[in-house]
Amino acid sequence: MIEIHHGDNLPILRSLDDASFNLVYIDPPFNTGTARVQTRVRTVRDDAGDRRGFGGNRYRTIKLGTQSYDDAFDDFPAFLGPRLEQAYRLLRADGSLFVHLDPREAHYCKVMLDSIFGRQSFMNEIIWAYDYGGRSTRRWPAKHDTILWYAKDPDHYTYNYDAMDRIPYMAPGLVGPEKAARGKTPTDVWWMTIVSTQGRERTGYPTQKPLRLLERIVKIHSRPGDRLLDFFAGSGTLGEAAARHGRDAVLIDSNPEAIAVMTRRLDKGAELFSDAATVLVHGTIRA
Repeated sequence: MIEIHHGDNLPILRSLDDASFNLVYIDPPFNTGTARVQTRVRTVRDDAGDRRGFGGNRYRTIKLGTQSYDDAFDDFPAFLGPRLEQAYRLLRADGSLFVHLDPREAHYCKVMLDSIFGRQSFMNEIIWAYDYGGRSTRRWPAKHDTILWYAKDPDHYTYNYDAMDRIPYMAPGLVGPEKAARGKTPTDVWWMTIVSTQGRERTGYPTQKPLRLLERIVKIHSRPGDRLLDFFAGSGTLGEAAARHGRDAVLIDSNPEAIAVMTRRLDKGAELFSDAATVLVHGTIRA
């Protein structure tokens, strides 16, 4: 079952039972100080259009809609800290927390997490690297996010090595055909593209993360039947990854646009997942 809750995540988290989740993943606001906006568009051939494409053809841009949310906090650690404390309380003994951040806030959050979980519970700093978008001429272009992994018990946690996807060798000729065909296991640097602006996966939500990225976390750090949590759920990518791989999930967000996006997404894909992928919104079952 996938549950969707609309509202301030802190009181909702406080209402949940201790040690009731096997995996928590969150992608909190990055505290950029501005509104995050995503405008969805499509283009059609038009000789009087506003842009030029392949072969010199002209196209007209049609705006399909805009989604946004505020991304500014006077005191980001004070906002996030109590929610991280709840994440610790809600994790089961063998559970893990993944916090998805950008480099501007990652060091603040690591200090908080060290205090809450203990420095011994820090397992990895994962770098999600991508190569898309503009390039600054004044500094090195920022093309990565940081994902901090903490295990509640660093001596006893879920890590399904055999479920790990493999990636191509950069120099396959150096390892021989057998190893090259099998591929190698990823490191703590994950090269994955962002969600394509024209891809079928795209929901139009400003901060949507790739399904492949969440599937890697879900498959390796939880088991079928486990219960997962994302309390900054956004477009609902964790919910889809959970449903596709036989896990339950609770998704929480305060943005009505996010609730609408993830509800449509999970309803649309329900036939692809399983009978367990019922969506619960505000305590009311949706067919």
